[in-house]
Amino acid sequence: MARADLAKLAYKTLQQGKSIAGLAHKEISTKVMDLVIPEGASKARKISKELFIKLRDSISQLENIDWLEAEEGIYPKSQLFEAPWIEWAKRYPLVWIDLPLTWNRRKTRKTRDIPTKIDQDIYPDYYLQNFHHQTDGYLSDYSAGLYDLQVEILFNGTADAMRRRILAPLNKGLNDFSDKPKASIRILDVATGTGRTLKQIQSSIPKAELLGIDLSESYLRQANRYINSGKGNLVQLLRGNAEKMPFNDSSIHALTCVFLFHELPRKVRQNVLEECFRVLKLGGTLVLADSIQIADSPHFEQVMEDFHKTFHEPYYKDYIYDDIDKRIVESGFTLKESNSYFMTKVWYARKE
Repeated sequence: MARADLAKLAYKTLQQGKSIAGLAHKEISTKVMDLVIPEGASKARKISKELFIKLRDSISQLENIDWLEAEEGIYPKSQLFEAPWIEWAKRYPLVWIDLPLTWNRRKTRKTRDIPTKIDQDIYPDYYLQNFHHQTDGYLSDYSAGLYDLQVEILFNGTADAMRRRILAPLNKGLNDFSDKPKASIRILDVATGTGRTLKQIQSSIPKAELLGIDLSESYLRQANRYINSGKGNLVQLLRGNAEKMPFNDSSIHALTCVFLFHELPRKVRQNVLEECFRVLKLGGTLVLADSIQIADSPHFEQVMEDFHKTFHEPYYKDYIYDDIDKRIVESGFTLKESNSYFMTKVWYARKE
């Protein structure tokens, strides 16, 4: 009991430290920006004391369920402490070096500042821009190397805890295939990015065959370094478009998708859901995680409305008002449940 209490205290302390670090970075960088490039200043409104308390309470609830599910064995407790700390420490100065470029894009509204050497014909038009005003969009190794650290700062150290909310419904959905050899279970992560979600699935369901697909070759290289450098089973990573995935009909047992839909135009969201339905086996599971929406989290409306004003998120405003529940059902799925955790909403659906 004492050891469990100590581990929980260590987890809470780690999360508090990450939260303080994220808040401090944003506070200092905002003041520097106001001095250096005042025209690039954020348009976000000041957060009231009442809203701050709601946000803090929501983070606390997220951390509590994160710890509880680790105790229940849904994922190992060691996962709560896993992060490439040394690599992030080395890359943190680059975050500061990159900030003036980000601020200047915000000031000049330059949203298509992408590498000239890429073959634009292999990417959909909506993808060829600087999401979040970040350097090179999703199209360079430089961007891929900074992404995870930037997301951790943005969400005050809660990004991994929010991603882990897919693991409980994923495990629940796979129970229907409990009569199958674990090594035969195929799990696909769509828009896998740098592989953080796949890494979590790998330690939670270690014997399954894991696959990841993403449009960015650079992000897939980063994912490969992160996921396939340890002792776990080799994860297969493919470059491809989620609207037309290179998998046969009914060939996947479970499919996850994290933080993609808010960066898609409305029609593309529907196309991706229909493609997910196509590749899943009968009885297969879809677990989708993305930003909260106005309908389920009206108390955080200010945060959502200000997000797309501060960062270049061209499809976010449409997303937060879109009826994803309806889209999932119209794609053929049976929606089992949806829940919100801090800034993330998770949908669990089945192909029945």
